[in-house]
Amino acid sequence: MRSRTLRTWACSLALVLALAGCATRSADVKPVAANPADFALWSCGRIDDELDAVRQRAADVAYAVDEHAGNNILALSVGVTLFWPAILAMRPEGPEAAELGRLKGRDEALRAAALANSCPPSGSIVPPERAASFPLAPGDRLVFDDRASPRQAAQEWVLELVQLRRNEVEFELVLPTTGRSGRWLQDRVGNVTAAPAGSLQWPRLLRGNLELGQVVAGDMQVSGSLLDRARLRGQVVAVGPQIVGTRRFDAAVIELFGEAPLGRTYSRVGGAMVVDRGSGLLLRLDLRSGNPGFSLQRRLSRVEPQAASRTGPETRP
Repeated sequence: MRSRTLRTWACSLALVLALAGCATRSADVKPVAANPADFALWSCGRIDDELDAVRQRAADVAYAVDEHAGNNILALSVGVTLFWPAILAMRPEGPEAAELGRLKGRDEALRAAALANSCPPSGSIVPPERAASFPLAPGDRLVFDDRASPRQAAQEWVLELVQLRRNEVEFELVLPTTGRSGRWLQDRVGNVTAAPAGSLQWPRLLRGNLELGQVVAGDMQVSGSLLDRARLRGQVVAVGPQIVGTRRFDAAVIELFGEAPLGRTYSRVGGAMVVDRGSGLLLRLDLRSGNPGFSLQRRLSRVEPQAASRTGPETRP
């Protein structure tokens, strides 16, 4: 009996080792070569934009790998700052490894084309066409009606655009009723990567190219707190135009559900988020939870251009 058990154990071990040998690990993820000549006629601005898109997609794939593995290694990362060594060190496998190999090859080809075209480093400079297409200009304000519950009176909650960069947007968060203000950063998709203490932020909840039916997942947390962190999942349930005042947005409606800590147990979190797909700007956030940090109703009421931001709402046609 003992010899049979040993033989069974040895066979099982051999099978595990054989399967492990077949798995695609980080060291085996090789770039799928792309031809730099395909980008030879591209402008430097277009090459930079495509590099941004490739790296955004690679970051999305990396976070999906991390989530499936349950490691949450990347949960504390901010923005698209990881790059290839860090991503491949996650040991992606299967389709994710194949996609990352394709993206890495495209990244290398684009950088080779940029070098051949003597393109300057992209830095944080925003191409004029992207700045022109962004719905706000520096000094413009997003003015929200903000309340902890539908029964409470609304208070103004204001984001004033400070600077538009290649991969992030900087606002100043202003609370007129208290005089408080602070720095608010979001990426191009709409993830909030920095916010004043006590404000909600969601560093890696959203993904690029929000389409109907797309699933998202990530943390929403109270900035400055290590304990108030809700784990959320969601799905894009509607897309289409949304008009606020005279501004037209391409909205994605994301249904959210999950849980947040409440003492020694957890409280459910449910609600919806609406963001502009072109800019990532928040249009609406409705949350319900027994945890008061995740219970609020925040809705964009108007956009104030710079000239009118101190005198009144937007009136231009």
